[in-house]
Amino acid sequence: MTAVLDPLHPPHRIIVFRALQLGDMLCAVPAFRALRQAFPRAQIVLAGLPGAREFVDRFHAYVDELTPFPGNPAFPEQPPDEAVLPAFFERIRSWQPDVALQLHGSGRQSNEVVRQFGARQWVGFVPASDEQVPGARLVWPDHLPEVLRYLALLRFAGLENVHDEHLEFPCSHADERDATHLIRQWNLDPRKLVLIHVGARLASRRWPLARFADIARGLHQDGWQVALTGTSGERAMTAELQRLAQIPLADLSGQTNLGSLAALVRVSRLLVCNDTGISHIAAAMQAASVVVACGSDTRRWAPLNRKRHRVLSAEVPCRPCAHPVCPIGHPCALQVTVPEVLAAARGQLYAGEKVTA
Repeated sequence: MTAVLDPLHPPHRIIVFRALQLGDMLCAVPAFRALRQAFPRAQIVLAGLPGAREFVDRFHAYVDELTPFPGNPAFPEQPPDEAVLPAFFERIRSWQPDVALQLHGSGRQSNEVVRQFGARQWVGFVPASDEQVPGARLVWPDHLPEVLRYLALLRFAGLENVHDEHLEFPCSHADERDATHLIRQWNLDPRKLVLIHVGARLASRRWPLARFADIARGLHQDGWQVALTGTSGERAMTAELQRLAQIPLADLSGQTNLGSLAALVRVSRLLVCNDTGISHIAAAMQAASVVVACGSDTRRWAPLNRKRHRVLSAEVPCRPCAHPVCPIGHPCALQVTVPEVLAAARGQLYAGEKVTA
């Protein structure tokens, strides 16, 4: 079988399946960018979560449109609406895609979704080596980080010179203006500013608030300004952190959108966070970070640049973890200590200018 993604015979309509949250979507940006560079005239449609609307709006240079995936029981990212699944598949089939591209994991569940798109050809990962098809289906490369996996798939499917792995996150003038307004409103100095982001979608991915409070107190005593970021739904956590830290902290939770948060991350000296979407934003903004990875697969999800981004984790036999709440006392979080994180933060802050690649 010849390679499906053949620049000499470019597809006109490409449907990409990746129904994941924002941080996971950012890891696929290098693949979307390579796809657009190879096929500048193609219409590229994302079949993804309804919340990916902002992703498509921000990355309109690479993705033309979103077709919301209503979910099914095999995918935990959203409650499934199985009643509308037939209409979802019919809408895609009526579009008559030339190529369907599966960028949603090993294919164990996602390949059945992609097969129902009715594309002339499809490209994706397969879980077993005996399912591999030259130029189309690549056995899941478990040893590769997330960003590199999808670039490897595009090369396998026929695209050459696909090696640009850098993440990006476009900020608008409005995003920059809103970030500047917050900095002035809270009398923050970007040269001294450390952001702490305590949230994560799953409780099993969160380092204890009391330990974040110790980090905030230690950095404040060193003379750094500390500000807390998060969504409006995370205000209870940031309020509790303030109570525990008992120092002046600017609480910016609920006062940013993704764009203004990214702009703040870019101008700050350091971000301290859990292994969640904002860690990928820091990588995209080339901003220094310290990431506490609780339960996640660091080989897969950690930022590629380990100099700019210090990732701290404990080797426990139960990781990677799929539990929303840890059932055994959260050893992966508790084994990452305050002195370790504080030392990593100070190492980043006192390394001179912002770390570069």
